[in-house]
Amino acid sequence: MSVKSMGLTDTIKMMESADYKERFKAEYYQLAIRANKLAIMLEKWDQGGLSFTPTCPRSTYDLQLQGMYTYLAVLEARASMEGVILGDVK
Repeated sequence: MSVKSMGLTDTIKMMESADYKERFKAEYYQLAIRANKLAIMLEKWDQGGLSFTPTCPRSTYDLQLQGMYTYLAVLEARASMEGVILGDVK
């Protein structure tokens, strides 16, 4: 299953697992889902397709997305070091 087809509710059982690797995957997938949704929102904003007016300046959302991508990269590095197989997030 790819992140694009996942929702946050798909990660509930992983978050409740006694296995830290499953909880780690859930954390990663939840962040990837949120980052993907924010990126989609920003793309719609650029195209003038939002159904609402954002409260914050665009630069604030850009910083948030950058931070999310950095966090994902750190989790990917940790996963590699700890032998956690994350699977498809595209």
